[in-house]
Amino acid sequence: MEIKFSTNVQEIREVMLQAFEEYRNDPAPSSALKETEQSISEELQNGAFALVGYENNVPVAAVRFQYVEDYVYFYRLSVSPMCQGKGYAKKLLHKIEEITVQHGYNKIQCKVRMSVRRNIQLYESIGYQILNEELITRPTGEQFKIVNMFKEVALTKYPL
Repeated sequence: MEIKFSTNVQEIREVMLQAFEEYRNDPAPSSALKETEQSISEELQNGAFALVGYENNVPVAAVRFQYVEDYVYFYRLSVSPMCQGKGYAKKLLHKIEEITVQHGYNKIQCKVRMSVRRNIQLYESIGYQILNEELITRPTGEQFKIVNMFKEVALTKYPL
């Protein structure tokens, strides 16, 4: 998989929708399913970045991230269902680690739904730890629990 920075909101959104479709029928469906090309474009214009992974020039994985205070926050890590299990999520995360260090940061954070145990296990398998738990309440009254996870990356692991 080839990973590139991208501003192609159509590709970013399409990969995300494919990946998050499985959560459509959750009691509190992911807000990712409501994102539009316009909302993603606005994020990218306001300091967010996106990485897209391509297999044979076809977008199959994506993630967005931002620099926040003293850490990098990533979100909407997405791998098309047909490509899941091939290590693409870990490759995107490794790339974010490299970028984090290149920009002088040493900590990465994300939020993960507690109900999606396999994602928590994925992050733990590459060194992420649970920082804390939160109960999210949407304006609609829907509630779900998340964990805030983090990883400290060593500057020596990724030479500048």
